[in-house]
Amino acid sequence: MRTACATLLLLVACTVQAQVPESGRAQELLYSAAEVDAGMEDRYIDRTVDLAAAGKLDEDRALLARLRYISAELIRVAIELKPETAQWQWEVHTTSDTEVDAICMAGGKILVGSAFVHQLALTDGELAMLLAHEVAHAVAEHHREIFSEAMLVNRLPAVPLDVVMARLDSDLSLQIRLSKLSSLQESEADHLGMVLAHRAGWSAEDIVSFYRKLAEGESSALIASAYPANASRLSMARGMARLFGD
Repeated sequence: MRTACATLLLLVACTVQAQVPESGRAQELLYSAAEVDAGMEDRYIDRTVDLAAAGKLDEDRALLARLRYISAELIRVAIELKPETAQWQWEVHTTSDTEVDAICMAGGKILVGSAFVHQLALTDGELAMLLAHEVAHAVAEHHREIFSEAMLVNRLPAVPLDVVMARLDSDLSLQIRLSKLSSLQESEADHLGMVLAHRAGWSAEDIVSFYRKLAEGESSALIASAYPANASRLSMARGMARLFGD
């Protein structure tokens, strides 16, 4: 117990006070960016290797080319907002695994489900908004924040990052305790993603039409309970469109 207390005190003493770009929301980041990026990279490698072995990685070469073209400008804007992202080893892949919609892990590791893109018949502008939302999660360091909060809500015992990551995967009660933060992060990624897409040159109509398609589409991870209501997301998109003046 004494060792656990000492470890926790050391971790709390090393907590970094940060702010989310654009919104300025304060964050407590306990684990280092390097540690989280490395942990998420390991997961990304494991997942892409498994998908490749199953013949489900990058089969849609046309979509992959679109994703890499669109993401290049989004990455440029992300670097302007958060200069340290220039050091990330950005990667973009696509998969036919129907369980994947879209993700961008800490460190710039992007994976997009081709079935989801084709289901919604996303144009390049709408695809840009999808990518922008996911890139926003990484730019805002949402993975780092959620892992840090998972450590803080437990208080004792202090545990390494890989233990927290595994616990988050399996502990429903912990997921519920963090659901309020997760919901806040989704709204934040919507807002920041719209800013990223607009600054990357995509029109406000692209942003609005993406959220309109989500609202009209079938249930998916991107419109699950962790996310704001579809009507609220579309309303935000329309409000941001007016702000952008397109």
